[in-house]
Amino acid sequence: MAKRGQVGISDDISGPNGPAPAQLYQGAPWGPVWNGRRDTGPNTGPQSGPRAASLARQLVRLGARAQAAGQTSATPSPDSLQAALHAHQPALALIQALGPQTCLKHALLPLVHSETGAKLLVMGDRTQAPPPALPAAWQGVPVQLAPQADVQNQIAAAFRKTLAQAALMRVPSLESCRSWGRRPRLRLAAIALAVMACLALVWAFPIGMLLALTFWAVFTLIVAALLKTAATLAHLLAPAAAPPPDVAEAQLPVISVLVPLFRETDIADHLLHHLNRLNYPRDRLDIVLVLEETDALTQNALQRTPLPAWIRMVTVPDGRPRTKPRAMNYALDFCHGDIIGIWDAEDAPAPNQLRVVAAEFAHAGRDVACLQGVLDYYNPRQNAMARCFTIEYATWFRLILPGMARLGMAIPLGGTTLFFRRDVLEGLGGWDAHNVTEDADLGFRLARHGYRTQMMPTSTHEEANCAPLPWVRQRSRWLKGYMVTWLVHMRHPLLLRRQLGLWRFLGMQAHFITALSQFMLAPLFWSFWLILLGLPHPLQGQVSPGVLLAMGQIFVGVELITLCAGLIAVRGRAHRHLLVWVPLMPLYFLMGSLAAYKALWELVCAPFYWDKTQHGLSLRIIRSL
Repeated sequence: MAKRGQVGISDDISGPNGPAPAQLYQGAPWGPVWNGRRDTGPNTGPQSGPRAASLARQLVRLGARAQAAGQTSATPSPDSLQAALHAHQPALALIQALGPQTCLKHALLPLVHSETGAKLLVMGDRTQAPPPALPAAWQGVPVQLAPQADVQNQIAAAFRKTLAQAALMRVPSLESCRSWGRRPRLRLAAIALAVMACLALVWAFPIGMLLALTFWAVFTLIVAALLKTAATLAHLLAPAAAPPPDVAEAQLPVISVLVPLFRETDIADHLLHHLNRLNYPRDRLDIVLVLEETDALTQNALQRTPLPAWIRMVTVPDGRPRTKPRAMNYALDFCHGDIIGIWDAEDAPAPNQLRVVAAEFAHAGRDVACLQGVLDYYNPRQNAMARCFTIEYATWFRLILPGMARLGMAIPLGGTTLFFRRDVLEGLGGWDAHNVTEDADLGFRLARHGYRTQMMPTSTHEEANCAPLPWVRQRSRWLKGYMVTWLVHMRHPLLLRRQLGLWRFLGMQAHFITALSQFMLAPLFWSFWLILLGLPHPLQGQVSPGVLLAMGQIFVGVELITLCAGLIAVRGRAHRHLLVWVPLMPLYFLMGSLAAYKALWELVCAPFYWDKTQHGLSLRIIRSL
């Protein structure tokens, strides 16, 4: 069975068309083949923008008039949909004109009677968004309601290839890394020439190259220290914000949460346990479990588990690259809500988290398009690595990210406990299906288009990565994604500067360049210990002893700043037991250099490879929550 992320460097979709769902196509004369025509690939896509928005309410009025005239079926049922499919053919021209994505999003299936040509509109019974505009010939036709999932599954099965391809191409090419997979031989040749040039420089000027890299490493240390100090002070000195008032029960929005799953058989029961703890009205809750078509293990595990009506499964057609953002792009059009959230398979969100989301969005400006929650861990006592991982994340999510947000910087998003305004997310094209850190990329795409991300006071507990090899694999994926994200956004630096503004532009450079440089140049940092211990250093005799000593002192000073930030982050009651472990953080980050070089290798050879993190290693701890 193929693994998530085992990809080449092609954008092509692969995989069999597969049979249609039996419950929808049984006895239907056309099934997934309509009038002998199969889905042949993408079309112009869904209609969007002011024109569609201004005309979109027509079908709502149409449905209301039809219901008043007795033209709308009162009770949606699969049997009524089955009967309609026996006698009707889909209106292919209209579906192609509207776009299969649009019809899927609005659960809209236009049909034409096979013999008389009479028109019929089948609509899902839970559609929240305004439907698309219809041509005059379809005004006043009868409307039949059917279960939302049945209508969407019917459209998805029939337009399988189009929708799968659309999931790859939602983000505009200018802001996507998918072009990295084109012309692989030319790319490899260019990289080989660059590597050879670097080696030639090192051979010809070894001391000069070492000096240049060392001074660059020290420069990035200083920039990172300034950024970390400024963010920490901005967060600590800011007045505590009062939580927004709760949203009235009747005004709570429908929230859809995507939960991508891939080979998560051990975690499924625990995920459902934590979802059931959510304190949110079930009629406003839409949990979408996103499964890969090839993942029979997770599918079978969930099929053996009774799911409530507010939890459903969406299966993503197999294709390349097999990544989390591609799966979420595909599932996005199945969502019912105006707010789209993301949780990971092993997440344990706070029971009131969705109420906090509703309140924060209700009282935030329209420029706040994304809410980022705090990530924490439920296994910080499992071993030393889990403790250090928890300290790292506490520093990042409880100190640095809030501080960067207060400083007005664009922030890279975390991969979970994210909530978006749906119209903004769709307007930006969702996630870059080829980027293995789609979250960080989306954070900066939001900023480029004038939107802000706001931290919110709610937390989700995850499983801390507590084994060396999985840690390196996960961290290498993150670092590769950082490299890709920086390269994509810096294709047109002047445009990026205009879109972000000077302050955010500089903040982005400081964050990405220092993060990548410090992992890549870690061996140079380690050499500073030779200076502090009075041992010979390779640069002795090339620079003055005072300069070498100053470099060593800067290194120690930055390490102390990092340790102070860790101590501040874990000073609260829940993390106080980690204070004594903070001094071990320099040892914890030793593995980062290995992850960085693995990331660099994959950037060249497997840019879209998704090195999946295995979850469920702390099931005993999960059960106790």
